Amino acid sequence: MRTVIFDLDGTLADTSGDLIAAANRCFEDMGASVRLDPAADAAIAFRGGRAMLRAGLARAEGGGVDEAIVDRWYPTLLDAYGAAIDVHTILYPGAMDAVEALRDGGAAVAICTNKPEALAETLLSRLGVRDRFAALIGADTLPVRKPDPAPYRAAVERAGGHFDRSLIVGDTETDRATARAVGRPCILVGFGPEGADVARHDPEAIIGHYDELGGTVDRLLGAA
Repeated sequence: MRTVIFDLDGTLADTSGDLIAAANRCFEDMGASVRLDPAADAAIAFRGGRAMLRAGLARAEGGGVDEAIVDRWYPTLLDAYGAAIDVHTILYPGAMDAVEALRDGGAAVAICTNKPEALAETLLSRLGVRDRFAALIGADTLPVRKPDPAPYRAAVERAGGHFDRSLIVGDTETDRATARAVGRPCILVGFGPEGADVARHDPEAIIGHYDELGGTVDRLLGAA
């Protein structure tokens, strides 16, 4: 069985608006004047909560960041995000049509994300698409997270797929590094904040819209 493993943030859904809102809530509560911009800082959002805190604090302090402050505020950021997780978030155009086409063709589909598992479960349920995915591996499902190979392998296994006919669809260097770690192909999306610059990660393929996914999967894994 062919198996397609999807990243979540920046790949299936544009979650940047809600992520940045949570980070800005933290900066407001800590009395910092800095704010992240939902458009200009979307790429930072897709690198995770700690990356957003570091970016904002670096701007506020004009230099280095105290990691103890990042660690202290990270749980607050997660709480703020969980309380307003789907205000601005949208699925990318054609994403679920592409997922359904893969399923209809007999492929297993699953999610491997560095978002905490409970938050990923909540978001996918709110978006009404959790039942489309055979498995979900989050940042805290295992003791390690992407790009360690274990989460990817677990996602394939729990989806009932076959590792040797699997690949990952993502949007960042982390997804590319995960693919390298497991020796499987990587498709990066070219419609995220990095745009065509994702080519610098040297993936096996880049898609500019989800209507290109089916044919790209066929090329990399063979037809169903």
